[in-house]
Amino acid sequence: MDGIYKSTLYKKFRGLLICILDTLGVLFCYIFTFFLHNNFFLDQRTLQVTPLVIYGLIFIILLHVISQLIFRTHKILWAYTGFNEVLRSFLSSLLCTVVMISFSLYFHLFHLELILMAEFLAFLMNIGVRFIYRALRRYSLQTDRKKNALIVGAGGAGYVMLNEIYRNKRYPFNVVGFLDDYKKKGMIISGKQILGTVDEVGQIAREYDVDQIFIAIQSCTVEEKRRVIQLCTDTSVNTKIMSFSLENEGESNTIEVEDIKIEDLLNRPSIDLKTEEIGSYLTDKVVCVTGAGGSIGSELCRQILKFKPKQILLIDINENSLYMLEQEILRGKRVGKISRAIDTISLIVSIREREEILHVFERYKPEVVYHAAAHKHVPLMETRPSEAILNNVFGTKNVIDACMETGVSRFIMISTDKAVNPTNVMGATKRMTELVLQSRHPDSRTKMAAVRFGNVLGSNGSVIPIFKEQIKQGGPVTVTHRDIQRYFMTIPEAAQLVLQAGYYADQQEIFVLDMGQPVKIIDLAEKMVRLAGFVPYEDIEIQEIGLRPGEKMFEELSLEIEKCHKTDNNLIFVHEPIHYSQQEIDEKLDVLKSVARGDNDPYKIKETLMKCIQE
Repeated sequence: MDGIYKSTLYKKFRGLLICILDTLGVLFCYIFTFFLHNNFFLDQRTLQVTPLVIYGLIFIILLHVISQLIFRTHKILWAYTGFNEVLRSFLSSLLCTVVMISFSLYFHLFHLELILMAEFLAFLMNIGVRFIYRALRRYSLQTDRKKNALIVGAGGAGYVMLNEIYRNKRYPFNVVGFLDDYKKKGMIISGKQILGTVDEVGQIAREYDVDQIFIAIQSCTVEEKRRVIQLCTDTSVNTKIMSFSLENEGESNTIEVEDIKIEDLLNRPSIDLKTEEIGSYLTDKVVCVTGAGGSIGSELCRQILKFKPKQILLIDINENSLYMLEQEILRGKRVGKISRAIDTISLIVSIREREEILHVFERYKPEVVYHAAAHKHVPLMETRPSEAILNNVFGTKNVIDACMETGVSRFIMISTDKAVNPTNVMGATKRMTELVLQSRHPDSRTKMAAVRFGNVLGSNGSVIPIFKEQIKQGGPVTVTHRDIQRYFMTIPEAAQLVLQAGYYADQQEIFVLDMGQPVKIIDLAEKMVRLAGFVPYEDIEIQEIGLRPGEKMFEELSLEIEKCHKTDNNLIFVHEPIHYSQQEIDEKLDVLKSVARGDNDPYKIKETLMKCIQE
């Protein structure tokens, strides 16, 4: 059967086939009713097929075909037949009945009771066939349901989830019941009881030996959703959440279930973007993103494309990541998600090559530049501080100089919370780039700014993918210290706020993003273990391995916010611009360049770097 459904012929002509079958059913009902009305001609009367009878049958066929097209009954997916589908078929039959009665009264062809009986039988036949098919389909999909499932939410979404489980091979579960905070315990929905409230999920999961929890709540606040997810994941039972999607062919709601994401459990503030402000400096402009293939750079590109720039320059030294981003954009253009009018140019260029960067800017004349290219991994930069300095500091200086020389109207640099009182090389290089930016004196055409934020969830090399891989391997999950805390933000959130901060850029300000509340890494590890369906410290061990060189226990983003004032966006704070002497900073840059290129002692290089950023 599945082979038939997947065939091109079936997909292409399914509607026509259903239309023919329904029409033949109607025709059969009229003929049967006609014979029944005439006692099947057992009284030795003869059947006379006149031209008027033939015209009448043709009219019946055309009428029902048109009615099916109007009410789209031929588009109904039989396996999903429910109240709405029955109502649609009834309205189609009612329209045909009214028209047929009018037709019969005018031509005196059929008796009224014959029409009513025939249409009623046709309606019952078409609906009956669909329900019989649905029952047989469900029976054929029954599998060995040894695992138990629990549905959280006993409303409409929970009912849909229950039906989906029992008619879909993807969910080989036996549903033991529902949990709901607003319906009384013991009530029955489609044969399954409400077993208790959401707060009792742990107890009930143990009592009924539940292997899978489905969260099926159609409408709730963000806080309620987070509470439900937290309670469910604390059970260490594999938990999925349902979402609705629209079935194109049958125009009926179907569902998908998704894994719980770690960001669903973090207390993140909602993003309030002023799209008209962002669009005012991006729409129909030439925009350049350095480090475009990275986690932040690629997301910046995705967000920028929504504002329909005239041209976007993708600059990166990593050809693989840049190629993949380019292919993603091309796919988006093909399917209509991205405007085909946007000119996309991918360039393999190192920001360390001053002349190459300048040549690119002179040729393509970008009006807005987002600088996301940088070495960012703290431990690696500790072992090779010279690379961090040459790439992060002097690479950034090359981009800034190119912006000033070519008259770029807006330059936005991605910085980090590690630039606040830095203890590691990476943070120190980022602080040095901020000093370089604030020491430049561009003319009135170029507005510059830096944006600081903390860790982004799921970025390359962050703890999230590392923890996932460790859990996949069966553990142990390693954390550097039980008390270490970090600020987290999703990649799209970070990119959106960077775009918003770009609107406020004016005089080399440093913007600080509100990252919400800090998260203990040990708590994050425990939550991820539970999300994977394991019990922390029992199924998956979590080990403390000690702080890495240059690693802080606590980031100082909150302290920074206290020194800033809010912008029009509650999640974006700004330092008052501090202008440093360009001569003084350039002298420090000369010292840094000399030590980075001429000394092989990482400790001496780091010591020199730390002295250069002292104010």
